[in-house]
Amino acid sequence: MSALVPLPVVVPLLGAALTLLLAGKPRLQRAISVFCLGGTLAVALLLLVQAYRHGPVVVAVGGWPAPVGIVLVADQLAALMVVVSSAVTLCVLLYSIGQGGSETSESAPVSIFHPTYLVLTAGVTNAFLAGDLFNLFVGFEILLAASFVLITLGGTETRIRTGSTYVVVSILSSLIFLTSVGLVYAATGTLNLAQLAQRLDDLPDGVRLSLELMLLLAFSIKAAVFPLSAWLPDSYPTAPAPVTAVFAGLLTKVGVYAIIRTETLLFPGGHADTLLMVVAGLTMVIGILGAVAQSDLKRLFSFTLVSHIGYMIFGVALSTVAGLSGAIFYVVHHITIQTTLFLVAGLVEERAGSTDLRRIGGLARVAPLLGVLFFVPAMNLAGVPPFSGFLGKIGLLQAGVAVGGPLPGVLVAAGTVTSLLTLYVASRVWNIAFWRAPRLATSEPAVRLPRLMVGATVALVALGLTLTLLAGPLFDVTTDAAADLRLRTPYVHAVLPGGVP
Repeated sequence: MSALVPLPVVVPLLGAALTLLLAGKPRLQRAISVFCLGGTLAVALLLLVQAYRHGPVVVAVGGWPAPVGIVLVADQLAALMVVVSSAVTLCVLLYSIGQGGSETSESAPVSIFHPTYLVLTAGVTNAFLAGDLFNLFVGFEILLAASFVLITLGGTETRIRTGSTYVVVSILSSLIFLTSVGLVYAATGTLNLAQLAQRLDDLPDGVRLSLELMLLLAFSIKAAVFPLSAWLPDSYPTAPAPVTAVFAGLLTKVGVYAIIRTETLLFPGGHADTLLMVVAGLTMVIGILGAVAQSDLKRLFSFTLVSHIGYMIFGVALSTVAGLSGAIFYVVHHITIQTTLFLVAGLVEERAGSTDLRRIGGLARVAPLLGVLFFVPAMNLAGVPPFSGFLGKIGLLQAGVAVGGPLPGVLVAAGTVTSLLTLYVASRVWNIAFWRAPRLATSEPAVRLPRLMVGATVALVALGLTLTLLAGPLFDVTTDAAADLRLRTPYVHAVLPGGVP
């Protein structure tokens, strides 16, 4: 099974090369892209089953064993992230193909979209599977380089201006990350994660804490944790709908994944837990208050994206198996639901010609299916029973109560308030955009929504409902993954079976 580990990275890269060579043949580009992402999803499912049953699957790239060579590691956490990301990127790709047949030439995906999108996918999967800090950095840089192209796709003035902010912030976080990598190597003589798990414990407490905070700073910018999140609501909404959706669903979660991986494997002991709890609470509350103040659907969803990152950081900060399990479950839930909502925003713009809540209304009457496609994930995001959002929040809040103490108690209260305000925001959007009398934008002659766009959105809504139906088995996987993360030895022994110090 180890031969399968590199495929989620290699297959999209090969697909990117083929689609670039076939730039003048869009049908072949689409077929290759769909085949590559479908194959990546199938491989990811096999890796998840293998990791759950038999432990981490490791491959030494080029035949050079760890810690000298680069290793890719598919433990339960990494394999689960690759499965969810592959499913989401496949659905968004189908959505973009449907949109390409309906949009004007200015914003439609051009020939460069498919190779760039596949490179982005390879970067995401490489980051999840990376077994050393530098390869994790490479994964980030691959996905960021592709995202620079995608966020400015179409070359409009607005996209170039907001994309410039995104590029500057991304380069800054990469510089901090690269500096951290250099400092870690200078202090330990290695970048292999399994070997770092052994050597970092021997460093003086001050040096160890400094390295931890440097990495947290870099990853928090990428994850859009408050107060390092101001760039996101201004950057994401201007991109094409499928690009915004995949960015919202995946890119910030790669940052969250890096925080989970490093805080559990490299820096156990909870030295930064208090700081993480404080920023988690501020991220939840300030993010959702920003959403309350918005009148544009895409900006509103961008603020809810920031807000709910706080739930995941809260779970990490608890430093318990229950907290980590809840955080991982919520990452899986949020990738699916937040991506779905941005795809729905694209459908609203397609049908009404705008996402400005002051200009649209009556969508439930003129496009009832669109109303259903919004209502289900919106209630899921708000945490209405019995959806997966409710189950994920309950798991996190119960973990916080179990830890006890003033600060976890404040975080439990903040999480509850954030959930109620999310419900308020979702209800407000429903009442204005879908329930009230039609406005000018939606009273014009009906625009037929492309079937493939609708079908891809339906598939993601169904995936969100599947997470609810399979919440029990999924919690089993996340709890098992969290236990391994806390234990650390399954990962270390899989990568370094000989116990290299």
